[in-house]
Amino acid sequence: MGNGSNVTVHFSPFSPSDASGRAGASRAPSRPAAVGRAAALAAAGLVLVLLGLVVVRLPWAGDLGMHAATLQRLRHSPLDPGNPLVDADTPSPYYSPWMVLLGGLARVTGLDVFDVLRLAAAAGLLLLVTGVWRYVRTLSAHPAAPALALLSLLLLWGTTPFLWSGFPGLHSLALTAAYPSTLTLGLAFHFWAWLAKALRGAAGWGAWTALGVLWAVILLCHQFSGIVASAGAVATVVAARAARVVWPRVAVASAVGVVALWAWPYYDFFALFGAAGDGLEPVHRALYGQPAARYGLVLPGVAALVARWRRDRRDPLAVFFLLGVVIVGAGWLSGHYSWGRALPAVVIPAQLALALAVVGAGRRWVRAGWAVLLGGALVAGGWAQSGALGYVVPKDALPGVVADRYRAPWKGYGWITPWVGYGDVVMARGRAARQVPAYGGYTVAPGYPDFFLPDEARRAAVTEAYFGARTPQAVRRGAEREYGVRWVVDRGGGLLGDPGLRVVARGPEGLVLYAVR
Repeated sequence: MGNGSNVTVHFSPFSPSDASGRAGASRAPSRPAAVGRAAALAAAGLVLVLLGLVVVRLPWAGDLGMHAATLQRLRHSPLDPGNPLVDADTPSPYYSPWMVLLGGLARVTGLDVFDVLRLAAAAGLLLLVTGVWRYVRTLSAHPAAPALALLSLLLLWGTTPFLWSGFPGLHSLALTAAYPSTLTLGLAFHFWAWLAKALRGAAGWGAWTALGVLWAVILLCHQFSGIVASAGAVATVVAARAARVVWPRVAVASAVGVVALWAWPYYDFFALFGAAGDGLEPVHRALYGQPAARYGLVLPGVAALVARWRRDRRDPLAVFFLLGVVIVGAGWLSGHYSWGRALPAVVIPAQLALALAVVGAGRRWVRAGWAVLLGGALVAGGWAQSGALGYVVPKDALPGVVADRYRAPWKGYGWITPWVGYGDVVMARGRAARQVPAYGGYTVAPGYPDFFLPDEARRAAVTEAYFGARTPQAVRRGAEREYGVRWVVDRGGGLLGDPGLRVVARGPEGLVLYAVR
């Protein structure tokens, strides 16, 4: 039993709808099928080329500054980096195994953190593409299935682009490819494929132990995507109809994962369960807004899931979808809107189900109907996300209707680096507080919610008061002394009359850098 040689599992590697994929793969495809397969591969290839060019551009928006700041701290102090945003000795959930590895790469090679983030984006996209390919192969042997699944994953969202890390739409990935969430989602697909293989094969204890470690790495790298990965893993186990002899291996893998989570030295993973209400819920309420516009193109996939579920009550995609609905629905009913980050557990199974319905078994006219639905949804989704072209093509070269969908990335803060040194404290707010730490500086208040920072509320209040139009100079000087502020960044000229500040540089969009006298 130790080598797993006597493990027997009642598991069908293909769902009933796709069972003909293996038999059909050995026959010469018809001309329409060959043309359709070539078209799917070509379309997927073009989309991947677009994402590759975006990696070179690395447009700045959202959390990119947070991840760059994390690399800055790890590069300078890999064993005790402290808070990535403010000058405080606190842990941070951003210090994941992936970021520690990237920080070590930056330290050894001397590469700029943004170059390292480009490498991270390339690695994340590679893992995502290969992970989708491997996982879909556990569901269908049809040659066109992986390409169709990848297109569905990128384009089947809604008629309004929705940009959020962990949501792998084309426009969203164009801005978040360098984030740990992209790599984590890629690892999740590989995890599901490996787990499916272990459940239907003779995997030994070593393989199951490695699966437990991989599960922990996924959760440590991006906690929300880790929830999605866990739901997919449960669905894979349920669908496997595993024999009793497999359950001890599943239990060992789970225990190994929990131990690895507990042993991670950079932050207390289990303390994150108390983070609800610490600024997370208001931010995530937007995930539940405008569902038709943001996720409406997934509805044909839900119909495909219903068909799969009627054929097999333990279909892995159907079970995956139901688990996602339960998690997201519970978040809505309870007011824990951060649980909406599990929405990919609802969307991804539906996307894959629609792609697989096109190449599944059944009557030709049924497959043709699914193909029409998928084709129309892909065209609509591609048009909705066409603004992503603006990240590789100059906006003035785009047709007006496409240019209107383009969202200009943020301008960088490299203009402050001739004056602001590594570790200098900068009084900043808003977008500036999200970008200054990427270049090595600290801010007084963090630009993002920080569960592990005990005086976050006070720091935010001090920052708000500092920029108040009627704040006395003595209050500003006191804040500067308390937090060791050397520089101030502000938009416009609201602080020009303060004798305690001296203008040293002017940046884009009316920004001013002041030195504290």
